[in-house]
Amino acid sequence: MNKTLFYFLLVLLVASCTSVKKYNAQISSLHSAEELHHDVDKVHEQLQRWHPRLYQYVPKKELDKKFNALKTSINGPMGSKEFHERLVSVINEVRQGHLNIRPPTYRFTKKQQKELLKRPFEFYDIDFELLEDKLWVKDNQGNDSLIVGHEVLAFDKDLAAKLLDKYKRLFSSDGFNTTYQNRFVAQNFSNFYYVDKGFKDSLTLLLKKNDSIYFRTLRRIAKGQPEVKDTMTLQKPAVLSKTEKIAIKQKEKHLRKTRKRAGRKRGYVPPRNYYLRNLDFIGNDSSVAYLKIRGFGHGNYNKFYKEAFAKIDSAGIENLILDLRDNGGGSLDEIEKLYGYLSTTPFRFMNDAETKTRIPMTKAIFSQKRIGIFNEALRILGGPGMMVYDMLNIRKKDGKLYRKFSGSKIKSPRKNNFKGKIYVLINGYSFSAASMLATNLQANKRAFFVGEETGGSYNGTVAGQTKYIELPNSRVLLYFGLLQIETPHKTEPDGYGVKPDVEIIPTQKDRLQKRDPELEWVLGDIYKK
Repeated sequence: MNKTLFYFLLVLLVASCTSVKKYNAQISSLHSAEELHHDVDKVHEQLQRWHPRLYQYVPKKELDKKFNALKTSINGPMGSKEFHERLVSVINEVRQGHLNIRPPTYRFTKKQQKELLKRPFEFYDIDFELLEDKLWVKDNQGNDSLIVGHEVLAFDKDLAAKLLDKYKRLFSSDGFNTTYQNRFVAQNFSNFYYVDKGFKDSLTLLLKKNDSIYFRTLRRIAKGQPEVKDTMTLQKPAVLSKTEKIAIKQKEKHLRKTRKRAGRKRGYVPPRNYYLRNLDFIGNDSSVAYLKIRGFGHGNYNKFYKEAFAKIDSAGIENLILDLRDNGGGSLDEIEKLYGYLSTTPFRFMNDAETKTRIPMTKAIFSQKRIGIFNEALRILGGPGMMVYDMLNIRKKDGKLYRKFSGSKIKSPRKNNFKGKIYVLINGYSFSAASMLATNLQANKRAFFVGEETGGSYNGTVAGQTKYIELPNSRVLLYFGLLQIETPHKTEPDGYGVKPDVEIIPTQKDRLQKRDPELEWVLGDIYKK
């Protein structure tokens, strides 16, 4: 067995070294109309076979017509990128936020990847935000903090407005929601740009501050190379003594250890230098609990929530603010656990999930590509166990298959559950699991909502386990959920998110003044009452 596994891993290693060159050659060439027709049929067939709610927002007849029209329009050779742009217009008709296609991008060898890690790109340090139909620098993890709050007019020779309009057409929200697009395209702008433009060593931004317009060039900075400290001048790095260098290293080491310990519960995210979960006591007298959750899944969330709500209970807090803004979702188990601390009565958090396969987890895991040699070995060895687990959690009812979940059982509120007033802050990037949590809170009249309509649908979404399919000729990647994830609650019309009781949309003026208008409104309401 060990010998067989060794030879299997050796074959995978050799194959991975040769496949990079072959893959790059394939995605750089033109594909015949017949090859692309085959890829279109592959997408259509896979969606019909495995997607549990393919026709929730579009009639079958209309979607079939769109696929046929796409094939008719492809009457000559075409590159993968152009094919992707045509295909995505049809995929978006399904209006499922977890259904996406991604064009192939140039791959790098292990050696090339190692070299790139030594020269990080300043562009990826920047966080963007779309406000008032303009793209702004929201934050910068690098050293050039002076560009924060400035409007971005162009990237090299491309106007920001045209790029935004193009990228918004490359994905869909759940149903007919529109708030998700603005939030998602800004949050993921650097990813969209890389897929669109490819690898770059430098990038020049045209920025605007008040009435002044200027250029800022972003580069790949090698270790030890001086970085740009501000947008106007280059400053020479300070000369440090040996003692100062040692002190800095010790401080950094201590900080890493602190983050690692806290990250076990709170979920530390190194690239963005923040935690997924934070509890603070705010207000003039620190009498308001503020729970900011940026995402679900990473870290020991059971321990975090147990300790957090014990602190809230012991402090006698009467008002809790749950901030789900810019929370793209994640673990279903975590949101059910959190809801147990927010509910005051027994509850059923979700329905069993409709699916078209008896082995959704197995299909999802085995559809993933490029997971590494050792992960591949673990996947193969654990395959039989996954299938057994899958089949034990599938039931058939009225001719349909359903995946059983712990959250579909009646549960009691948890110890130290919060019994006071709950305010929830939401926006267009409150998506997937975050939107599902918001649905339960709103449907059970457990919270007051402030902000913007969620990007995730009130009536559920197709997600849970994700199946990946790489099209054989164009190498475009199709991926979508295998489970219809929904709460027991429904609203009409279908295809919209959780809507706030008070709508507040922040402006760029708010950002420049470092104001949080949604949070300010809630605190004002608490003090008024």
